Amino acid sequence: MLLNGQPASEINLLDRGLAYGDGLFETMLIHQHKVVFLAEHLTRLQRGCEQLGMELDQAALDAELALMLASSTASNGVLKVMVTRHAGGRGYRPGAATCNRILTMHPAPDYRDSHPEQGIAMFVCRQRLSRQPALAGLKHLNRLEQVLASREWPDESCMEGLMLDTEGLVIEGTRSNLFAVIKGKLLTPDLSLSGVAGVMRNVLLANFGAAVTVSTLTLEQVRQAEEIFVCNSINGIWPVLSLQTPGETWHFTSGHRAQQAQACFVEALV
Repeated sequence: MLLNGQPASEINLLDRGLAYGDGLFETMLIHQHKVVFLAEHLTRLQRGCEQLGMELDQAALDAELALMLASSTASNGVLKVMVTRHAGGRGYRPGAATCNRILTMHPAPDYRDSHPEQGIAMFVCRQRLSRQPALAGLKHLNRLEQVLASREWPDESCMEGLMLDTEGLVIEGTRSNLFAVIKGKLLTPDLSLSGVAGVMRNVLLANFGAAVTVSTLTLEQVRQAEEIFVCNSINGIWPVLSLQTPGETWHFTSGHRAQQAQACFVEALV
């Protein structure tokens, strides 16, 4: 682990990331010693820092990323970057805008061996996402809603859970964004009130252009989809073949839109 560029195994117990979740994080795929979608991750991180009023030393972070990659013996893996506001004493008022930079390296997910890119089973979570436009889109450190949703996992046959907001609109997976083809139109949920604007989602929005529409989606609309897929920058694209809802399981087929998205992800690995 690197803490502000120095090897470390501990952090100040008064750090505001620990005390209040006052911070952000990025999880980046390492493929053949390179960070996939590096520019997109750094852009999102910088935008989040501006939203939270934190000053990120981008030059220092760039140097630390290079150091982590150079010191790793593994060609593939996951690099996690956390940015937390410095300890500022007791109380919610943030005080300093300066922040800590924490970098950790992890092995690549082992579920890749099950070939989920061929299609996965998904379930609908009971846990709902709260609406908060000030934090919508950010990958902030408070992920308790996802933690609670992940406790609902029915069994190992499901690879992802679908999360709705408090008004019943479809938002995202516990660790992914969702796209659906409904009546021939490619749609992805509006994240202006809740959810995480994922890097892979942003890449696909740019790639599909006018062919995709950001829209509110209900569970009933998703039921009518010709195809569904979820995405994130670590796992790539997973077509959804079944969705377990209370009392019923809906089935879908993997279609050409998921294949186009998978091709976009594979191109980024080259």
